[in-house]
Amino acid sequence: MSVAKKDDEIKKITTHRLVSMKQLGEKISMLTAYDFTMATLVDQAGMDIILIGDSASNVMAGHETTLSITMEQMIYHAASVVRAARRALVVCDMPFGTYQVNATEGVKNAIRMVQESGCDALKLEGGVEIVDTVKRIINAGIPVMGHLGLTPQSIHKFGTYAVRAKEDAEAEKLVSDAHALEEAGCFAVVLEKIPAALAARVTSELSIPTIGIGAGGATDGQVLVVQDMLGMNQGFKPKFLRQYANLAETITSAVQSYIHDVKTNDFPNEKESY
Repeated sequence: MSVAKKDDEIKKITTHRLVSMKQLGEKISMLTAYDFTMATLVDQAGMDIILIGDSASNVMAGHETTLSITMEQMIYHAASVVRAARRALVVCDMPFGTYQVNATEGVKNAIRMVQESGCDALKLEGGVEIVDTVKRIINAGIPVMGHLGLTPQSIHKFGTYAVRAKEDAEAEKLVSDAHALEEAGCFAVVLEKIPAALAARVTSELSIPTIGIGAGGATDGQVLVVQDMLGMNQGFKPKFLRQYANLAETITSAVQSYIHDVKTNDFPNEKESY
């Protein structure tokens, strides 16, 4: 078991360090978090990257897609995580509609997100179609992580959450998009739900790290939604998900015990009273 370090001994993860990790063959760990309490635990455990994903729309708010979450809501979640993170690089998703209209609006919204949340970097979905926006955000001094493959903000375009880039044409476009994002200055690229062989090819061709989710083991790192890997979301068990706990069962049992103790007047007892 690792020993927790004091704050003054913790070395903050940077985009430069992530590239060095790829070069050294050290895998990169990444999880989502959306609030101070969870982010504190994830950071103290030694996470490399914490992502405030627009999956907060699903996990925290109960929407079916990521499209509903707003700029203000993402800033709120990101600021909560930033206050907790000491080690991890904090990356925040730019929500749907904040960067797709044009590059000028994208840069303006990106600057606002960083100013108001304090996050270290932003993540944008898409390839060559958003390269100009990516370049201008980076030129403004904001690090950008790309996202290719299954891009949830385009779910209505795809019409399905099935594996992407299985056909040659889409696979070649993904490779081209990955190179375009690297050339634009992205420090890393998320590859979501694509064939493992394709993810391995992209990883070998890029000098920046790739972070996979449902993309096999050859990527430079992995990312999961923290509530999924902790077994808090019942009924969501895609092939790529490994559950490391069953907190749904643990939490339900604890709540039921609390209800019982309240109903039977066992809680609070004398030691728990002033």
